Amino acid sequence: MRINIAAFIAGGSLLLFLPAVPENWAWICTATIVISLFGVCINYASIHNCYASSALLAVCCFALGFAWNAHYAQSRLANILSIEYESKDLILEGRVNALPQSSPGGAKFSLEVDKAYLGKSLIESFPGQVYLSWQPAWRNPQDVPEVIPGQRWEFKVKIKRPYGSLNPYTFDFERWSFYQDFGASGSVRSGKLITEKDIRFTEFALGMEYQRWKLRQKIQRLLPKDARYGGVIAALVMGDQNAIDQEDWRVFNATGIGHLISISGLHVTMLAGFGAMLATFLWRRNTLPLMIPVSKVAAAVGFLTAFVYAWLAGFQIPAQRTMYMVGVVAFALWSGRNPRSFDIWWWALAFVLLIDPMAPYTPGFWLSFGAVAAILYAMQDSDGLLGLPTGRELELDWRHRVMQALREACRVQAVVTIALLPLTLYWFYQVSIVSPLANAVAIPVVSYIVTPLAIAGALLPDFIGKWLLMPAHATMDYLSIMLSWMASWRWAIAWSSQPAGWAVALSTIGIVIAIRPGSIRRSWPSRTIGLVLCATLFIQPISNGNLVNGEFRATVLDIGQGTVVLIETKTKRLLYDTGPIQGKDNAGQRIILPYLRGLGINHIDRMVISHSDSDHIGGAASLLKEIGFDSMMGSLPSTNPLLVNLEGRGVPAIPCRFGQQWTWDGVEFHIWHPNELTIFEDPHPRKPNEVSCVLEVRNQSTSFWLTGDVEKQGEAEMVERLTQDVLSDLKDRTLIFMAPHHGSKTSSSQGLLLALSPDEAFAQNGYRNRYGHPHPTVTARYESMGIPFYQTPNTGAQVWEFPVNSGSKKMESLFWRQDSKRLWHREAR
Repeated sequence: MRINIAAFIAGGSLLLFLPAVPENWAWICTATIVISLFGVCINYASIHNCYASSALLAVCCFALGFAWNAHYAQSRLANILSIEYESKDLILEGRVNALPQSSPGGAKFSLEVDKAYLGKSLIESFPGQVYLSWQPAWRNPQDVPEVIPGQRWEFKVKIKRPYGSLNPYTFDFERWSFYQDFGASGSVRSGKLITEKDIRFTEFALGMEYQRWKLRQKIQRLLPKDARYGGVIAALVMGDQNAIDQEDWRVFNATGIGHLISISGLHVTMLAGFGAMLATFLWRRNTLPLMIPVSKVAAAVGFLTAFVYAWLAGFQIPAQRTMYMVGVVAFALWSGRNPRSFDIWWWALAFVLLIDPMAPYTPGFWLSFGAVAAILYAMQDSDGLLGLPTGRELELDWRHRVMQALREACRVQAVVTIALLPLTLYWFYQVSIVSPLANAVAIPVVSYIVTPLAIAGALLPDFIGKWLLMPAHATMDYLSIMLSWMASWRWAIAWSSQPAGWAVALSTIGIVIAIRPGSIRRSWPSRTIGLVLCATLFIQPISNGNLVNGEFRATVLDIGQGTVVLIETKTKRLLYDTGPIQGKDNAGQRIILPYLRGLGINHIDRMVISHSDSDHIGGAASLLKEIGFDSMMGSLPSTNPLLVNLEGRGVPAIPCRFGQQWTWDGVEFHIWHPNELTIFEDPHPRKPNEVSCVLEVRNQSTSFWLTGDVEKQGEAEMVERLTQDVLSDLKDRTLIFMAPHHGSKTSSSQGLLLALSPDEAFAQNGYRNRYGHPHPTVTARYESMGIPFYQTPNTGAQVWEFPVNSGSKKMESLFWRQDSKRLWHREAR
């Protein structure tokens, strides 16, 4: 059975590595299944070769797995919004079918669409589910009413196909939308409530979402309004993590206890055990055990408790995994079987992937199943650690039993920490050094004090619940004081990069050796070798990707409506602008920092800020908290808060002016704007765009221009500075040009383009942004001049690599998005 389950999983997983769903998958899979089953029948009737039958059944299961995943993917792809309805005002009628994300800034929620109208015309083919954001006008929270699961609304919306910035190592909104089955996303202009509650008795999932909303409301009502960790309590009770502050997440991740601030398998097991104990207590009355044995009733009630709580907790993967494992054990007990531990694990894995084929895209899937697999593998002989067979532990003195329990708990913690190293570094690029110490305190406190009190307080009547939720919150408050102190230690976190494939392979071998079952005292030398193999995960990639003297690389991040470009030479790095602010979020925290962490970059030699607009300076403050900078250069007024921030950190700030130049590793950097007499005082006589810091990066073969938001007046001044000597020097180089001001109609003047004559150009702009950048006249201008014009909404992140000279090797451009596929696009020029 294990082989067939593994074959089903392998068949389904194959689809994850293909660029698209094959066109004839249904016929191929059907033919494979029919031929395999026919072969099994013939073999059973005549040859009786059990190995041949097993192989044919495995092939059949492989084809079934692939067919199931292909059908799943194809049905979701068919749910995508047609491009003709993008950015148009539509009327949608439908139900809120999931727990909304509510905050003072508005609400985000899923809508099950029943009818869609363009004007008065009914749209026949429309996505069945969309993701909407309802923001208050002028930031007035009263403008957005409470959105509740089960409500039926009529909304006026403007929507678009699922679209998000696409960069290496960062959150992929499009993949998340596909995983959640959202065919479109957009914003609500206005709404009219049709029905307060429309949940039929048979709609179990929607009913559970409504109960989750009631639990969240109850927790918010019973806790004080200023309760710092109310969001943590909600997360522990019903899996809603949206109200947890980002600073708290930083502390939890730094101390390695993030896995506790959710519905973990331990919580589901604990509640299932409580349900089984209660059933045992009640069923042991009169002659009830003669009808059905107590053990079977306890197993059934335990599974039912786990099932209900898993749904109440949002059906997260760790909760699903535990629920299925409890269910397999209950089924085995009722059917008189005695399954092995790994059989239970395999069945749970099969059920998760059968119901949710896209689960492997989530970190929780790998961390949850990986941790349990490691424990089952490593602790096979744990009952015999003191030399006694299972069932005779009570013959020991209580002190020995306590010591045995502590040793096993420590070993389990060490096993999980070591086993999850590759996954932790792959997903999060960091390892908490203080995690063992923090978890030693946090696991018992959160699992046996905070969580039981929180769940009981949320489920019991208000007059009792309040006095349970309050101590749960107080305990979490005191625990967080210790965690914050530990997170502040300089060595609390070991930062690395996303590990290479060879390092993951070596570390996996090392993990198998290091955590294997058996006596640690007798096998410590080989286990030490295993840990050394695990240490290969922390080997950093060669600085700046093997760039030699005179070469440089430019990474143009897909940042939306803003600018961020990373320049790398052999030993130096320069960051040009830091992207936009979007509400409480900013590009530094959301995109730039994960990208730098994924590459293992913790230090930038120079930050260049083109000017003071928020879409260019928005992420700077967040980056300064996490990344070291040697210096800053920019066109900022003297009163700008960023300059005060830099001064407090001891980072020198240099005004940007024409004529400045420097050389790193044989690569030249030239400033072309603003002029050398510019004084950066506030208020400045010229608007910020016109004093944008324009930087040229040059080597023997290439000239790469970063232009900020400079407009026609500044461009005219630059043309005057481009003497014949400069232009003749540039003629011998390939010139790559950033379209100024994201391609607005007030920039990319004919004069500057004729003077520079770029070979290629690019623009960083938001998808269907409200400014209409790049302007059609500008796009037409580049096209008429025969200049290829690449826009980040179409290309995703762009990586340009420039050799020392054109004779050594060709310039290369790599685009992260290729016709909406998640593949690198490599084009030699």
